[in-house]
This record gives sequence, structure tokens and C-alpha cells, in this order.
Amino acid sequence: MAGTVYISQVRQDSPGRDDRSNWSLNQEWVDITNSTRRAVSLDGWTLADEDGHAFTFRHVRLDGRATVRVHTGVGRDSRRDLFQGRRAYVWNDVHDTATLRNDRDRFVDDVSWGRDRGHCR
Repeated sequence: MAGTVYISQVRQDSPGRDDRSNWSLNQEWVDITNSTRRAVSLDGWTLADEDGHAFTFRHVRLDGRATVRVHTGVGRDSRRDLFQGRRAYVWNDVHDTATLRNDRDRFVDDVSWGRDRGHCR
């Protein structure tokens, strides 16, 4: 996918016990990478799971050749880390699909794991 913004990595199963602690929630994340040389505004883009839990990017500029990690829990946003502010897990450990859409709700990328692995929407 040269020249695009894409989902580069997903950690759907945080290490250790799933105790819903903020530490554990923030060990569940999705990396979004910009493979172009130019910065891209992600304002209004969404990242969602199969159940419709969606995170909307607000005032986020992803620099060229950069990656931002979207954590599930609570934290302070930075250039490299964003936080959904949730108190429960989003990504199903066994099977799910992470879908990235732009500000016009157009499909950008998805990554599936488990029984739906390889399924394209």
C-alpha cells in the first residue's frame, strides 16, 4: 500500500490478566502509519471494531513516515500516542476486524484476525 495511511499493527490481547485496569486497557492498541512523505490530517477519521465501537480522530496531524498508536484506555494524547478514553476493552481477542475510514466515511484499510482473518469488507 505505498503512498497511503494504513493500519500497521494491532495488539488486540493485552498481556497479563484482563482486569480492566487502565494499564491493561492501554496495552490494547492499534498503530496507524503514514507511509507518504507529506503530513496527513486525520481529523474526522474513524477507527472501529466489528461491533461498531468507533474512535473518531480529533485535531490529529500524522506527519510523513510517522506512526500513531491508538490506545483503548485513558491517557494524555501526544504525537505518537492517542487514547480512546474507554473503561472497557474494544478489540475481541479471538476474532475481530479493525477498520479505518476517512473523514468522508470512505474505507481506507482494515485488519482482521481469528476466524475472519483475510476477510475484506
